[in-house]
Amino acid sequence: MIEIAAIAGVATVQDGGRPGSMHQGIPHGGALVPIGLARANARVCNGRDEAAIEIVGTLRLRALAPVRIASDEALARDLEPLEEWTIECGAARVRYVALRGGLDVPYVLGGRGTLLSGSFGGHEGRPLRKGDILRAGSAEVQRYPLPPPPDPNARIRVVVGPDVERFSRNALDVLLCATFRISPRGDRTGIQLLGPALARLDGDQAGSAPMMRGAIQVPACGDAIVLGPDHPTVGGYPVIAAVVTADVGALMARPPGTEVQFIGAGRAT
Repeated sequence: MIEIAAIAGVATVQDGGRPGSMHQGIPHGGALVPIGLARANARVCNGRDEAAIEIVGTLRLRALAPVRIASDEALARDLEPLEEWTIECGAARVRYVALRGGLDVPYVLGGRGTLLSGSFGGHEGRPLRKGDILRAGSAEVQRYPLPPPPDPNARIRVVVGPDVERFSRNALDVLLCATFRISPRGDRTGIQLLGPALARLDGDQAGSAPMMRGAIQVPACGDAIVLGPDHPTVGGYPVIAAVVTADVGALMARPPGTEVQFIGAGRAT
C-alpha cells in the first residue's frame, strides 16, 4: 500500500489498454509508452501489461505497508512503512512506477487504466492527487528479460495512407524527408509535430472516419498531429500515414523539442 505524498505534474494509473471497444466510442488507451510500462513491471516480476503509475513530472510516494517497487529506469527496491521515494521524469517525457502484484484498482470495460475523457478507470477515473492511497494487487509472478528502452534516434516507421489523395503531390515527400520536432502541445490524446506544413488539397468537409493510435492527422493548417492512446475513435481530418504499432511508443516517449524523422514501411490498402 502506498500514498501519494506529493505530485508536480500529472500521474494516472495505466495498463495495457482496453482492446475491442472502439465500436462503443472507447479508445484502446493503455500506457503512452508501452515499453516503459513493461520495463517497470519486469523489474518487480509482473506481467508486461499490469496496471502501474504513469508520471509526467515528479511524484513522491510514501509506503504505508511493506511494498516492493520499481520504475522503468530504477531497480526494484523494498520500502518499509513511512519510507518515501521520489520519481522524476527529468529529461524523459514520461516514467512508470510498478508495485509487485500490480495495482488493485477496478477492472472497468476490459481494463484498469484511466480514461480521463470518460472519467472512468484507474483511481476514481481521474489523475492522482496528494493523499490518494493505492493498494498492491495480487498478480502472479512472471519473469522475463528486461525490454530495452526506446531508441531516441531511430527513424519512425509509417504506413502511407489512407488519404494521400487529399494532399498535394509533394506532401508525402515532405513527411518522409523532412525533420520534425515534438511540440510542447500534446497529451495522451495526441502530440503535435513542428516542421514544414503538409499541404492539403481540400477543406474539412469530408465525413468522419474511424481513427487509430498512431494515425497522422493533418488539419487545414498543415501541422501533423499523431494520435495517442486516448484518441477520439472517429475524426474528420485526413490521415496521410500511420505510425506502425511497434513504433508508436518510441515516438510518444520523446520529450518536447526532440527530433523526429519518418521512414516508409508500406502503404495502406
